[in-house]
Amino acid sequence: MSETVGIVGWGTAFPKRIETAADLVERTGIPEKVLREKMGIHQRHVAGDDDTVTAMASAAARKAIGLAGIDPAQINIVISHGSEYKDHNVWNAAAKIASNVGAVNAYAFDLYALCAGAPIAITTAKGLMLAGPHQDYALLAAGSRENDLVNPANQRARFMFNFGAGGGAMLLQYGAARNLILGASALTDGSLSETVILTRASGALEDEASEALGDLRGRLDVTDSAFMAERLGAVSLPNFVRVIREAVERSGAAMEDVRFLGITHMKRSFFEEILETVGLTPDQSAYLDNYGHIQSVDQVLSLEIGLAQEKIHPGDLIVLAAAGTGYTWSAVAIRWG
Repeated sequence: MSETVGIVGWGTAFPKRIETAADLVERTGIPEKVLREKMGIHQRHVAGDDDTVTAMASAAARKAIGLAGIDPAQINIVISHGSEYKDHNVWNAAAKIASNVGAVNAYAFDLYALCAGAPIAITTAKGLMLAGPHQDYALLAAGSRENDLVNPANQRARFMFNFGAGGGAMLLQYGAARNLILGASALTDGSLSETVILTRASGALEDEASEALGDLRGRLDVTDSAFMAERLGAVSLPNFVRVIREAVERSGAAMEDVRFLGITHMKRSFFEEILETVGLTPDQSAYLDNYGHIQSVDQVLSLEIGLAQEKIHPGDLIVLAAAGTGYTWSAVAIRWG
């Protein structure tokens, strides 16, 4: 069997409840046109009580396993790379996902790189599968409902108003002959490590009565808006370009070979700027304005949309790229088909 790892299954799952841009106008104080056209929020899914992180991740995982056509007992590794705001605090969500889907022969662990997690989880799983025998299948699953953690009246957290809820999963196979995982890259700027934190600071909470979410206290907030805007403005574009370029070059390819980019949801102008800088067009990507930003689910969602819209073809070199507070940028290149 050849020393390759490829993606043989994928899937997503979303809560039934949907909020539109119009629904967010009163709560955010932002005009609907700005929400839709500038921030790229047409609608987003919102989780209910039963839509836990592991429930959504498990639903997506079952789709990935079904698409691959394997018995879940064949899975050797389960990695949860979703939200740390999960069913329980200080808890291994991957173990629950493995149990839910019937991966009874797998070892399971959580990998947390916030919204940069998907490319890093793919690279980690590939490394584990190539490191030892009997690692034929790895399941990567993620769920997020971090929109619960954002006060829509807190203008410091404005860039997080696009958060939505959902789950995504990929199934990787050792010795695969298709959808091969190639080069990868990641980069962290630790000067931004405490710019976004969970806090009970003034303005972060909607009101004191809503402070608690289960065992969790507080909401996501930006600690220094001016510094974050200045620093991200200086480094985000070049760091995105760097990890994308490095992932492609480590695949033995050139940027001119890339045919599709699946990337984190962000405001439309920056999305288009990244595409233009790396030599792609919006027709070579998927903009997630009907879903919002679902942490590290965005990449498999982009892949699924790209395939459904026939933007990805056999033989194409595609890149999945992400960025998450911390601040980390990541990318992985895949030869599709």
